[in-house]
Amino acid sequence: MPDLQHRFVETNNIRMHLVEVGAGPLVVLLHGFPESWYSWRHQLTALAEAGFHVVAPDQRGYGQTDRPEAIDAYSMFHLVGDVIGMLDALGEERAVVVGHDWGAPVAWHTALLRPDRLRGVVGLSVPFRARGDRPPLAVLRAVAGDGFYQIYFQKPGIAEADLQRDVRRTIRLMLYGASGENPTVPDMMVRPGGTLLPDTAVPDHLPDWIHEADIDFYTREFERTGFAGGLNWYRNIDRNWELTAPWSGARVTVPALYVVGDRDVVYHFPGGGQQMIDNLKRWVPNLKQGIVLEGCGHWTQQERPSKVNGLLLEFLVSL
Repeated sequence: MPDLQHRFVETNNIRMHLVEVGAGPLVVLLHGFPESWYSWRHQLTALAEAGFHVVAPDQRGYGQTDRPEAIDAYSMFHLVGDVIGMLDALGEERAVVVGHDWGAPVAWHTALLRPDRLRGVVGLSVPFRARGDRPPLAVLRAVAGDGFYQIYFQKPGIAEADLQRDVRRTIRLMLYGASGENPTVPDMMVRPGGTLLPDTAVPDHLPDWIHEADIDFYTREFERTGFAGGLNWYRNIDRNWELTAPWSGARVTVPALYVVGDRDVVYHFPGGGQQMIDNLKRWVPNLKQGIVLEGCGHWTQQERPSKVNGLLLEFLVSL
């Protein structure tokens, strides 16, 4: 079994920590919120053993990577720039970029903005969303109201205090709550005067796909870093809409794969379900497959590692 190597590279004026294994065509794995490179622990070795050079960074604001203080240092341009700078630092001309949760928009936008550097793109959970004609936060307020979690995350300090009050409880509740094992798909709403994680009992037993050692790892990371870095990604949602005006109507043209669970909160957002996948085909004309995993929640590659590994390898070999 190949050994995981930890190292740092300089990219886009930050110092980025990454985990690297294997040799061959490059595959970059981008995590989401609130996670780290560790969310790809089941994919790193599996893809490397199949003949790929696999890299999973802590993205900007997470883990051992730099965490700039300025909110506007977390725009989509910065995040895509981090990926391209990482490719340069690795001496790699092209890669397949795979993203989950917030990592998926970074992967999709890397494909949109720099298709010359990608052989393919994979989105887990979050599909590519074409730029609309209204600022996204205004749309979210109209559809879901001010209590929607992405609106709640906008004011600095509020969500940080909520999530950092008891980091271990936060991690357990978020991983369980958005998983396929939760009998209720959460609506991601914060009630007036409430918090994102109300006084819900912490589950006695974790789902089979997550272990106490995994909770320990995430807890140590976020106790050390806090959540501000990851929350600042949300605080750039409208800024990203403004910055990407020149790409209004543009399509992602590189070969693509999309995978989502049928119990993922994203799959149940307004406009989700099969309609979401049908719309994706319009904006990603080279979409090879849009796969829905039965019984799977939001944490796709952690909940269904074998299935996701198989789909990734099938896609990678097809390229």
